[in-house]
Amino acid sequence: MKATKKKAVAVLSTLALVTGLLAGCGSDEGQAAEGGVQNVSIAIAQVGDVPSKGNEVQQKIEAYTNTKLDIQWIPASAYNDKINVMIASSDMPKIVKVQYNPTVTSAMRNDVFWEVGPLLKDYKNLSAQNERFFDNIKVEGKIYGVPVFSDIARATVIYRKDWFEKLNLKVPTTPDEWYETIKTLATSDPDGDGQDNTFGLMLFKKYNEDQYSFTTRLGVSFGAPNKWKVEEDGSFTPEFMTPEYMQVLDLLKRLYDEKLLNQDFAVFDSTEAEKKYDSGVVGIRVGVAQNGKSQQERLSKNNPDGVVDIAGLLGANGDRVAGQTGNSGILAFPKSTVKSEEELKNLLSFLDKLMDPEMATLLMRGMEDKHYTKVGEDQVEMSDFDAFQREVKPYRDNLPYVEGYNVPKLKDTELGEKGTALAKELAEHAVPNPALTLYSPTYGDRGADLDQVIADAQTKYIMGKIDQSGWEKEIENWGNAGGNKIREEYAEDYKKQAQ
Repeated sequence: MKATKKKAVAVLSTLALVTGLLAGCGSDEGQAAEGGVQNVSIAIAQVGDVPSKGNEVQQKIEAYTNTKLDIQWIPASAYNDKINVMIASSDMPKIVKVQYNPTVTSAMRNDVFWEVGPLLKDYKNLSAQNERFFDNIKVEGKIYGVPVFSDIARATVIYRKDWFEKLNLKVPTTPDEWYETIKTLATSDPDGDGQDNTFGLMLFKKYNEDQYSFTTRLGVSFGAPNKWKVEEDGSFTPEFMTPEYMQVLDLLKRLYDEKLLNQDFAVFDSTEAEKKYDSGVVGIRVGVAQNGKSQQERLSKNNPDGVVDIAGLLGANGDRVAGQTGNSGILAFPKSTVKSEEELKNLLSFLDKLMDPEMATLLMRGMEDKHYTKVGEDQVEMSDFDAFQREVKPYRDNLPYVEGYNVPKLKDTELGEKGTALAKELAEHAVPNPALTLYSPTYGDRGADLDQVIADAQTKYIMGKIDQSGWEKEIENWGNAGGNKIREEYAEDYKKQAQ
């Protein structure tokens, strides 16, 4: 079935390319070349409510970039399915926001999208960004779109500073320190109400999935690889087969056995976990640096005396932070609708202009005297954050911007500014996932199911439903079901790309 889909995508893309070449230059290309308004259709994810037609933010974007935007807002819950249908049918707008997943990378390999790598040097704002943003979206060494930039590494420790000071605790770095800290927070009545009602740490059911995995982030700080390790002979070892990663599982098992970890974590929803942190009964978590500020704001509503702080997620082996993809999607250009390289260049110019100071300020701060006000030579503060979230954020979250680039500094709370600065610093200590852009047909076909096999086995191990022998048996099953093939395919592609 999978092979049939790939073949269909290849045939459709080839037909689309031929049709596009025969069609020659479209009317939009001609309009742009003559200085006219460029029509730009784009499919992006809905963030909050869909902005009203003719709203002021979109008008400003269109006026500055000399475009007429036709935006298709797709609900996040159905986004990837909708994009997959679009790709299979070649029924796409000129720009489509895609996620880096097997379906999309397969389409890129089959020339469904334009390669833009050789062109990027001609765009002042796009070419000014860190090469790692673009390296992280390469497919067979080629770049098929513009990333919606995000921080490359931003995992931190978010903790109750007031509790830590009261109990004379320091931010933990080793597995033993994490255990002692969590135990103390859970058993020493840090809120002083005389009741046994606090937690050191809370987990929820997806604690070990995706790039935000708690176990990956903590494991990397202990010295484990980020998802995969490249051995000296070029072979690939998954993180869960390394001793440093097992330290995390053993830590969680110990906490679970001693009832220092919420006993229902395997079925606990993330939203419920957030409510616990917000209500002020939990002492420490691993989260995004910028979330320290929002955590403080939510906690203050329930506990005005509660104080939140953040710190780097550092281990005994030094500064090690699990690197992320560095994007929240890729803006790609389908060959079925973008008819020529000239039209492609016009679309790249549109995205590049969005990072000019005028547009970067609009996307990241909003409009002056409506969403923000100036408070210094090159500093602003938000004056109506709710309006910004409602009117500007839907565009910001889907279009290219980089905090600190071509935008006035934001006057924020001390914790807010600390989070922004720390996220930048952590990029220097990011441990990349070496398999991030490697090709494994087996992972494309069965990766999600195989990931779930290991995720479930980890939960069973922590809860004591399987012992060490059972855990090793689960790994063996994973390998026989396709995991070993993935290891071989990653090693093969890694060697090919290194040549």
